[in-house]
Amino acid sequence: MTHHRRSLLTCSALLIVVAFFAGCGGATDDDLGTLKEQPMPADDARDIIASNAFFYYADLEAACRFYGETLGFETVADYGFARIFRIAETSYLTLVDAGAGSQSADQPKTVALALVTDELAGWWSYLNAQEVTMKSTSYSPKEGNPHDGFVAVDPEGYYLEFERFNHHPENEKLMPLLEGLEPRFPAPDATTSRPADLGIKATVLWLYTPDVRAMSGFYEDVMGFPVTVDQGGALIHAASSSGFIGPVDGAKGMHSWTEDKAVMLSFFTTDLESWYTHLQAHPSFTLREEGIVEEHRAGAMVFVGADPDNYLVEFDQFFETEDNRVLLRCLSNSG
Repeated sequence: MTHHRRSLLTCSALLIVVAFFAGCGGATDDDLGTLKEQPMPADDARDIIASNAFFYYADLEAACRFYGETLGFETVADYGFARIFRIAETSYLTLVDAGAGSQSADQPKTVALALVTDELAGWWSYLNAQEVTMKSTSYSPKEGNPHDGFVAVDPEGYYLEFERFNHHPENEKLMPLLEGLEPRFPAPDATTSRPADLGIKATVLWLYTPDVRAMSGFYEDVMGFPVTVDQGGALIHAASSSGFIGPVDGAKGMHSWTEDKAVMLSFFTTDLESWYTHLQAHPSFTLREEGIVEEHRAGAMVFVGADPDNYLVEFDQFFETEDNRVLLRCLSNSG
């Protein structure tokens, strides 16, 4: 552990230095800020600076064209075997070549990614014009609904739920958080067919479980992510400023619970060792190996475990490398 501790101290310093660089997505020096800590207990220094998910593909290039060109998400790191896209302020998605990753593309895709937007009708029209596969046969918003949306399907079967949360008693805690976020639109020079006025404010990663209350308890009590919405059969926890985790009752959701799944959650942090020490003490989080390890291909220090329903969870702290240059600029500007 001595070697890892020395490396992590260096990494923390490098992340702070990056805050003096130019910002991501055209930001200027006036936009630069400190790395943002998300809500945690007052006496706890652990931070989450961004939320991420890993999806696994047999044809990585086709998946990257879909997310980069059709959906218009910005590539912030390309490692060859994997590519990181920025979706919202602190929301990321990493696409992985299944032949080089920890999960198989043939495993059940027991996850759905909600893309929270105010331009729901525009996204519906655009995606249909692009002939994107739809799970939803119609888009029918109704007055008084707590939320409206529809579900699209990506090239290898992952569900993408385009969703708008409305002013409703159910969303009393969530709406102020969403209203404080600036949506992300395509960059002016982006190679995408996505219209410039279609934005994404936040993401919710829906996870399917046989015991939604127990799963929610883990993310609230162990991870420290407060509940912002309680829908009965689903809850939403705030993990980062724009990244939310949503445990769903597998008997009522779009998926049933499965032991294996072609997804891994991920959280970016500047204090990896504190998270490792904290989770090591909780038997509900099962470490996959002892100690923090270096992921040479991505220039990061990581550790991986599993939550109570066997969703893999990785914690990442990145070094300053050329491959991570844009990603670190984005992280330094989050909030």
